[in-house]
Amino acid sequence: MVTVDESAHQDLSHLHPSAQSVARLPAAERVHRIRADRWIGYPKAVEAVQRLETLLGWPRKQRTPNVLLVGPTNNGKSMIIERFRRQHPPITEPDREHVPVVCVQMPPEPSPLRFYTAILAALGSPMRPRPRVVESEQLALTLLREVGAQMLVIDELHNVLAGGGGTRREFLNLLRFLGNELRIPLVGVGTREAYLAVRSDDQLENRFEPFVLPVWEVGEQARSLLASFAASFPLRRPSLIDTEDMARYLLARSEGTIGELAHLLTATAVAAVESGIEEINHQTLTMADYTGPTDRRRLFERELL
Repeated sequence: MVTVDESAHQDLSHLHPSAQSVARLPAAERVHRIRADRWIGYPKAVEAVQRLETLLGWPRKQRTPNVLLVGPTNNGKSMIIERFRRQHPPITEPDREHVPVVCVQMPPEPSPLRFYTAILAALGSPMRPRPRVVESEQLALTLLREVGAQMLVIDELHNVLAGGGGTRREFLNLLRFLGNELRIPLVGVGTREAYLAVRSDDQLENRFEPFVLPVWEVGEQARSLLASFAASFPLRRPSLIDTEDMARYLLARSEGTIGELAHLLTATAVAAVESGIEEINHQTLTMADYTGPTDRRRLFERELL
């Protein structure tokens, strides 16, 4: 096992510069850093952020273009939105707060009142007792204008399908109303079901441009992604995971989504530090505390029997 003192003279050129200093820290601190969220700027994610950046600067007009960020669960959608939101944080001025990007989540059992309440909560507005839809709607619109919102992001948009046909139609009309009233870009985030919901309304389908994040397949982009992960984990030995064979194994085990892949590699990097092996390889992958999505469901269903 490499000690902290020995690591000071170890070649860490296989790591990203920001990870090299972390790699010299004690094991417990490195494990903590490994488990933290990290941004991996793979091409599709960078393209998505750039598309949002273009929309943010769009002039206000009657029919502002919107984007629907679509992909399987746990495939990096929320990470992209969080990355973009952090690049445009709220700005506190002497007489008001400027919030360029307002992010809300569609309630799991959607209703207009719950949705407007989510907007008000995101803007830090105190909740009124027994609010009515009309009052909440007007207050939400007023506050969005007062904080200078330039974009409204609606995560978990597929939840509109949780209600019946009448509820779904009500929310689709609500989205169209918000776009017309605010004249700012709307960004919907969700699974394929969100796209199907928007597509059921001809006017909304024309306004929302789909941006798809597909599951990962073995290829050059996947190998590049794995190389980026390997360079970001503060391990003291190189992790040779950007090969075709390793990509095939890792994508099969994580079932092709970047969230699961990150979970698997994080668990393996932790095992690599705690065991002293200091690299991601077949041995540490076997040691990793990770179970794939399908196996997790099987285990859960088995326990229910």
